[in-house]
Amino acid sequence: MSNNQSRRPRKGVMQPTLSDVAKEAGVSAITVSRVLNAPEQVRPATRARIESAIDKVGYVRNMLAGSLASASSRVIAAIVPSLSNVVFIEVINGLQSEFERHGYQILLGNTDYDLERECQLVRTFLGWSPSALVITGLRHSDACQRILQQWEGPIVEIMELGDAIGFNVGLDHTEAGRCMARHLVQRGYRRIIYVAAQIERDYRAELRYRGHREVLQAAGLEAPLLDMDQLGQFETGARALDQVLARHPNTDAIHFANDDLASGALLHANRQGIRVPEDIAIAGFNGLPIGQHVTPRLTTIVSPREVIGQMAAREVIARLEGEQTLYSSHDVGFTLSVGEST
Repeated sequence: MSNNQSRRPRKGVMQPTLSDVAKEAGVSAITVSRVLNAPEQVRPATRARIESAIDKVGYVRNMLAGSLASASSRVIAAIVPSLSNVVFIEVINGLQSEFERHGYQILLGNTDYDLERECQLVRTFLGWSPSALVITGLRHSDACQRILQQWEGPIVEIMELGDAIGFNVGLDHTEAGRCMARHLVQRGYRRIIYVAAQIERDYRAELRYRGHREVLQAAGLEAPLLDMDQLGQFETGARALDQVLARHPNTDAIHFANDDLASGALLHANRQGIRVPEDIAIAGFNGLPIGQHVTPRLTTIVSPREVIGQMAAREVIARLEGEQTLYSSHDVGFTLSVGEST
């Protein structure tokens, strides 16, 4: 991952050409073209060298031939980690409502939290010359980072805050983790565990854990982490509750990385006769509708997901229309919603 990699200014950067790839690989432009169009005709060693050069220079193949290459596209590419998670569906709704009002359509891609897949999608989508790119998060593979830095169109990175390539819209996940941890500590809980699911892939959950850990350590408390092996679903939350009670039987509160996990644990607790919050408190993140319909109502952090999509889209439209923009980052904030589960 290259989240710590320096992000250079993009203004005036020339798009890498096929000749740049050929020079880097030490082959002819014809050989590079052959790798792109008929890779089976090129020796594996040469093909690997050229593919490495493509990654190194950040080359993106233009899929539009002839006069179409300079045509104005009415398509905007959007890349999200999941199409099954309501969080990103709401973000997409926000994007779509704004883009369609201005005559643009979305070309949508799903990474499944895989940075290599993200890079493949970026390379493919930019090859079709979209008007702009909306991409989730600030962490990208090194190869993807180079492509994004070389591309001349508007880029908006969403869902979090930090050092962006273009513009970014999101919230401070570390502070969100601190906020929930402070709430639990103030409620008198002292044996609190953070539960995530594949935290290395869902790294924004890891940012929230950092904030959670800071608050607990400042209060002189331990901050254990349970990382489940499947991304957050209801059944994963139910299994997590069982594991917490088996491994940490004295736990009095669980801070879940998302509402799916938390709701699954809460429903499982009800089935098992475990009282929430009397026996164990449960908290989540996202502010999904399910959390407000379980009993007891879930304490959670509400993230304004559709607003993120709308603001990202408005920023893209402003840049496409040549309007002056004042900010490189916009914090949409979050809200602590206290239910009866804590």
